Amino acid sequence: MLKLDNKPLSYDRAFTHNDIQYPSNWLRLASLEEKKAIGITEVANDPTYDQRFYWGVDNPKQLNDQPAVDEDGKDLGYTQTGLKTQWSATQGEIAASLLAPSDWRIIKAKETGTNIPSVWKTYRAAVRTACNTRQTEIGNAADVPALKELLFGEPTITRQKNDSEGKAVVDSDNKPVMETVANPGIATAWPTPI
Repeated sequence: MLKLDNKPLSYDRAFTHNDIQYPSNWLRLASLEEKKAIGITEVANDPTYDQRFYWGVDNPKQLNDQPAVDEDGKDLGYTQTGLKTQWSATQGEIAASLLAPSDWRIIKAKETGTNIPSVWKTYRAAVRTACNTRQTEIGNAADVPALKELLFGEPTITRQKNDSEGKAVVDSDNKPVMETVANPGIATAWPTPI
């Protein structure tokens, strides 16, 4: 991040310093020496965090539902919803959105007394099963980082390969032999829509 007089500067935005108006492209075109000459410094960006899971850097949100209490510990008579409950509800919403496009087929079949094609029955059952499994996986998450990985982790991970006895494999130079595998920490996939 670039700063001037302890104020952040943004690329592609004009700014004024010592009564001189600098155009929006000046920061991109100026050399490091030109920036330093007017007092611009480069500092590390503020740390970032995922606001869906954290209140701040290294400050995770509440994982489980808990009774709400005041500063003296007195029960306020309601429950504060935790991340597990919120994300579990979201899975239900996703399932509903996946089922909605085919709801008319079910209604039509019931109204007209015709059969529901088996492909649609299978798909709809798979959506409900995936939803239930994902909700169970959310309920089993040990902590906030595990929950975040479960829902938004990469589908594959690279790790050191193990032999049949569970020992780490190394090459002739004693360097670890790596392998790419399916991420065991992510949630069950939703079925592919038909």
